[in-house]
Amino acid sequence: MVRGMSGHGREAGRGPVLAAGVGARAGVTEGEVLALLRAALEAAGRRDPAVAVLATAETKAGEAGIAGAAARLGVPLVTYTAAELAAVDVPHPSRTVLGAAGTPSVAEAAALLAAGPGGALLVPKSASPRATVAVARFPAAPGPQPPPHGPGPHTRTPRAPVPPGPAPARTRKAGLP
Repeated sequence: MVRGMSGHGREAGRGPVLAAGVGARAGVTEGEVLALLRAALEAAGRRDPAVAVLATAETKAGEAGIAGAAARLGVPLVTYTAAELAAVDVPHPSRTVLGAAGTPSVAEAAALLAAGPGGALLVPKSASPRATVAVARFPAAPGPQPPPHGPGPHTRTPRAPVPPGPAPARTRKAGLP
């Protein structure tokens, strides 16, 4: 289990690009978490390998179903305190979750925190009887930009650098006046 990292597991331009946030009631099973996550990913047109990290509340780190789901997916389980989760602005806060967990959101807030700054909610929270899942996308990785098209300065051959100092003296070739 990893404590409070963001942007975990992202490779520039390829590889896993999603963070899944999970909230759950005591006794949730690994199967229920995985089934709910797969349904959320399918709704977004994604698959399990796109998930880089599972994230949840610190108080849920010991839930066998959540830890088992992370292990089955082969991704780290990242946890956040209730205060960290409560500081995240989410589209679907819940008074029920606030009363039970001390934060208005676990799944959406954990997904957004794990995706890091600039991450965006891809799939809002969805629930089963004992679990809630939300999926966030890591921000686009900066990388080389495609070259501009058409003629212009970018298509010209660069000039050779001029060495510093005075210009070399010219010499005459033999036989020339």
